[in-house]
Amino acid sequence: MRRILVDYARSRNANKRGGAVQPVSLDESLDFAPPRSADLVALDDSLEALATIDPRKSRIVEMKFFGGLETGEIAEVLEVSQQTVLRDWKLAKVWLLRELS
Repeated sequence: MRRILVDYARSRNANKRGGAVQPVSLDESLDFAPPRSADLVALDDSLEALATIDPRKSRIVEMKFFGGLETGEIAEVLEVSQQTVLRDWKLAKVWLLRELS
């Protein structure tokens, strides 16, 4: 799921497809929300950097953020305790916040 979302975000920002040009709908009743594709690409780059330092923390973020898994499910997949998942999740969030700011 992560690869699909990141590839989509990168394709939306490709220069050969207009780059930062945003299509505008003529229907005024639609609410306009700014695209978050740049944020998604930045998150992917930060997750790649985190994976080089601590692959388990990176996998936990992927499962929680992109997969929507709960703490117990992640602990089961990674074969670690729920406390380990919670501890790694907290550290990964702080690390990512520092990287993205």
